[in-house]
Amino acid sequence: MTEEINQHLPTAYKEIDIATKLSGFTMASDILTCSLLRTLAASKPEGKFLELGTGSGLSTSWILDGMDNDSTLVSIDNDPGYLKIASDHLGHDDRLSLVLADGGEWLAENWYQKFDYIFADTWHGKYLLLNEALAMLKKGGLYIIDDMLPQPNWPDGHNEKAKNLMATLDARKDLLITKQVWATGIIVAVKK
Repeated sequence: MTEEINQHLPTAYKEIDIATKLSGFTMASDILTCSLLRTLAASKPEGKFLELGTGSGLSTSWILDGMDNDSTLVSIDNDPGYLKIASDHLGHDDRLSLVLADGGEWLAENWYQKFDYIFADTWHGKYLLLNEALAMLKKGGLYIIDDMLPQPNWPDGHNEKAKNLMATLDARKDLLITKQVWATGIIVAVKK
């Protein structure tokens, strides 16, 4: 399946992947997750997109590839080195705003904004400040998280955190949730 996905890579993906590997960044989203992110992005024409955790921009490139020309993406990361990789390869795209900030501080300062699509790929908006992030999601908006299946780089005790997060999401009455035992373990939720 990965070979089929490779035939349709976003323009900057290979260059970002090389730079990511050279940087030593090991938390990048896998290609299957990225492909789903692109497909779901295409379902939100003229959408406002938020990515919490740019990393080096691998998943960012896929989200942009699925967005139409009238959509915008705000992508937040607190690491200037990794954000520079994303900026070097994607910064020319006028639809994209790369923001160097602590995710928690950014959420607190931008609580009033509303988004059609949120990919929470870091602690803030996922394990921390979940309610705040979900309050920024429009009705019908997509909330996407990955790495919900055990990963080799998880620290001790993280499996329990993931289980607690899934239970919290299950208990919410304002979300319809699908858990996918695929790729790294993805949850897609839609706000009712």
